[in-house]
Amino acid sequence: QVQLVESGGGWVQPGGSLTLSCTASGNIFNINDMDWYREDPRGQRDLVAAIQSGGTTNYADSVKGRFSISRDNAKNTVYLQMNNLRPEDTAVYYCHANLVAFGGPAYGLDYWGKGTLVTVSP
Repeated sequence: QVQLVESGGGWVQPGGSLTLSCTASGNIFNINDMDWYREDPRGQRDLVAAIQSGGTTNYADSVKGRFSISRDNAKNTVYLQMNNLRPEDTAVYYCHANLVAFGGPAYGLDYWGKGTLVTVSP
């Protein structure tokens, strides 16, 4: 059984920094994309940053220049370094991965973590 577990959320003042981590575990054969999404208090869930297995990254316009996504393939872990945080970054951040499990379909399946809350306020 595959699990994604996030950590690193919390409260930070505007202008501060946080680093989120997400580790995938279980009977994993290969991980394709690993991404971070966030869901705001209105329930809107949007892509924040994505990283492919080869290292290609993609960011939402609102976080370009402030956030950085990286991954450690040996540890099945993805990170999100968040700098210069703003109140509008307040959200529950979810880790997502498209991965191939042993015995699973070759095209991969989508898995989600349970989310970690990031609060940015004075």
